[in-house]
Amino acid sequence: MGQLSSEKVCSYNDVIQYLNLSKDNNLFTLTRPVKDWRDPTEVYIEVFLYAILAVIEKSQIFTAFIWTLTSWENEFISWDPSQFCGISNISIPRELMWEPDVFIFEATDEDKSQRSPYLYILNDGTVFVEDDVRAVTSCRMNVYQFPFDTQTCNLTFGAMIHQVDTVRLIPFSNSSRATELSQQVLHSQGDWEFLGMRVLNSSFGLDRGKWDQIIYEISMKRRPELYVINFLLPIFFFLLLDIFSFFISETKGEKLGFKVTIILGISVLLLILNEILPSSSRKPPLIANFCIAIFAFMLLSLLETILITYLMEKDSASPAERGLKGCEMLSSEPSRKAETEGYQEHNSSDELLATAEHVSMKALNLESRERHLLESILLELQILHNSLLSSTSEDTEPGYWTKLAEKIHKVFFCCYLASVVVFLVFMFLTWAA
Repeated sequence: MGQLSSEKVCSYNDVIQYLNLSKDNNLFTLTRPVKDWRDPTEVYIEVFLYAILAVIEKSQIFTAFIWTLTSWENEFISWDPSQFCGISNISIPRELMWEPDVFIFEATDEDKSQRSPYLYILNDGTVFVEDDVRAVTSCRMNVYQFPFDTQTCNLTFGAMIHQVDTVRLIPFSNSSRATELSQQVLHSQGDWEFLGMRVLNSSFGLDRGKWDQIIYEISMKRRPELYVINFLLPIFFFLLLDIFSFFISETKGEKLGFKVTIILGISVLLLILNEILPSSSRKPPLIANFCIAIFAFMLLSLLETILITYLMEKDSASPAERGLKGCEMLSSEPSRKAETEGYQEHNSSDELLATAEHVSMKALNLESRERHLLESILLELQILHNSLLSSTSEDTEPGYWTKLAEKIHKVFFCCYLASVVVFLVFMFLTWAA
């Protein structure tokens, strides 16, 4: 018992009193912790990715949960652990110590995550601070290969005020270590698959100075299964329905309405696609080109159906027109007979009247003029009758337009099917590249 009571007892407060750490000590709170102002403070930064929370293509916003470790050296802090019972590190409130003004350049929203309230200090003066950060940043996205795209979003850490001659930013780990540790601690990825993290150390300058920055490029690949099932497969099924609709008969009038319904379905999917893709995309995405091409194929198919229907209706209307012409010719025959009989009766009656009553020479001259007029009318009717017979003989044979429509339908279907197959193969190879 006497030996235990003789051992020295130490506390963290002994170290704090030895270092004179307090809010009133301006040496630790107001200025950069260097003895010579010309010496820059080296700040080491480590970033791990915990979770990919959201990637919003429409507004190009990337939201992730990251863990950050920032460390630097305070030249005014040091102690011998042997003098304080082996205490080699302590934790103090953050307001008692100067911190570098490191922030994320791409941040678009205030960080509402709970920060650690303490700093960790080692006996050699190294200061550590760990934070869990919910980073909401802007991200330039390339959706050309959507939904088989790979995106890269940056987290750029830099000092807001201190330039490169006062604060130097140095990455704590290289790209391979940052990727490996992120894969180990990653909890949630949502619709994305984390591929890797690339660490770059660079600097940028303005007229008034130059600043250090560390860029963490987070690469991730979209999981396309949901989009393939809910979007691409319905479009492909619509295309198959349009192809098989070629085997529907045009005579019943159902084919045209069926094709119009398919085009309306594609239009609804295009509206859904417009809500997903960002409007500020530099290059039209492949899926938009795919939908427009499918829509164009179906539109051509609809126009071909209209043409075929028109030709068949024209062919079916030809016999009726011929029957109408025949009825007109038949109806003209009794009128010609009536005119001839009237002429003959009128002629005989005139002869009897001329013999019986001895009409004057003036009446005879008038009758001869009427007879000459009737003969001219009969001649004109005969010419018209001959022309109608010749035009009827030169008319197209029955079924001509139907045969022409069938030939056009076969040629168009072969070209249509070949074009669709070539287009689908091209899109598959382009998406797979």
